[in-house]
Amino acid sequence: MGEKVSVFRREHFNAAHRLYNRAWSDEVNAKVFGKCSLPHFHGHNYELEIRVTGEVDPRTGFVMDMKVLSDLVQQQVVERFDHKNLNLDTKEFRELNPTAENIAIVIYRLLRPYIDQNLDLKLRLYETPRNYVEYPVD
Repeated sequence: MGEKVSVFRREHFNAAHRLYNRAWSDEVNAKVFGKCSLPHFHGHNYELEIRVTGEVDPRTGFVMDMKVLSDLVQQQVVERFDHKNLNLDTKEFRELNPTAENIAIVIYRLLRPYIDQNLDLKLRLYETPRNYVEYPVD
C-alpha cells in the first residue's frame, strides 16, 4: 500500500442569503439569527477549501489532477452559487436554511459523486475570515 497524501484546492464565491425558519415568527427568527434574519438578505465572500486524500497514483504522481478538481468545483459549485441569492436563486436552498453548515453539506454532496470513492473528501467553508465549518468531521 502506498503513502497517503492530501491535496488542497481553494476556490471563492460570493453569495447572499437570509437565515430564516419559515415555521417561526419574525420575532423568533430575529432572536435566533439576529441581523442574519433581516428580510433584505446579506452577503458573504465565501472561501472554499477542498481536501482530497488518497494514495499517489504511480502512473501520474497525482492523488487527483488539480485541474480536474478545479474544473469540477467551478462547474458544480461556483457556477451554481456565485453572485446568487441562495434562498431565491438556487433549488438547493429554497427549502433548506442556507447556514454555513448546510452550505458545506450541500457542496460535499454535489462534489462527492465526481471524485473517486477511494479518495477521501473533506471541505472547509469560510463564511468570514474568522468563521468556518468543516464537513465531514473526523
